[in-house]
Amino acid sequence: MVRGAGFGERFGRLAYGGAVSAGFGFLLLPIVLVLWLSFFSNEILSLPPDGYSLRWYEGLATKREFTDGFILSLEVAVMATLVGLAVSLPASLVLVRGRFAGREALLNFLMAPLIVPAIVIGAALYLFFIQIEIATDIPLSGSAPGLVAAHVLLTIPWCIRLLTANLIGLDPAIEEAAASLGARGAIILARITLPMIWPGLVAAALFAFVVSFGNLEISLFLVAPGETTLPIAILEYLEWKLDPTIAAVSTLQILLIGAGLFATDRMVGLARVV
Repeated sequence: MVRGAGFGERFGRLAYGGAVSAGFGFLLLPIVLVLWLSFFSNEILSLPPDGYSLRWYEGLATKREFTDGFILSLEVAVMATLVGLAVSLPASLVLVRGRFAGREALLNFLMAPLIVPAIVIGAALYLFFIQIEIATDIPLSGSAPGLVAAHVLLTIPWCIRLLTANLIGLDPAIEEAAASLGARGAIILARITLPMIWPGLVAAALFAFVVSFGNLEISLFLVAPGETTLPIAILEYLEWKLDPTIAAVSTLQILLIGAGLFATDRMVGLARVV
């Protein structure tokens, strides 16, 4: 019985390890394929490749649609992340520390953009902005403020989720002790609360940036005429060409996001906050 139990335990561990490895391999396979394709020398993608080359990376600097799209995506993502954090932090404090009727409804409302498809949000915002323009003559559709405001909606759920998780894990007795010693609310927030939830703030900023930077659906509806974000530039390029340029652009995106994840993990340890 003991031998059988030992064999079953070892077999279970091996099966579990094999399943986990297969799952990670399945997730990493598309990334590996994109990296591989980006070095093909073929004008038209085909297997096996005729050879390998770096010319697709070298040619990216001359393609303004990608450089301009990258700059616009970066600007919008940074602004949306900052505004999203500014909105989500006080909202998270109210949701965790407050005791009031409708708190669950408010939380569900703030998390709604995770449930509603992004293309539906984009279409709804476009129609909403048009109605505002008709009523007030304020140009929101096709403007930078309108695009940033739409991306803020995408960042709020991620910020709320991570910040509330960190605030729940924070012992309120520490803040109460500071208050009993005469510290005011702003001092407690700046010197006690924020330093203790710093890992959550960094992780929320990272996830908000990634979600905004890679968004396609909302940007399609709200980007200004003559401008394009990087995901839209990739989509437009694929309409006319199918060469490793797109793989090279995607590889650079993967490296950018991977570098951000690595730096964040080294700073705060993502396993503690995600």
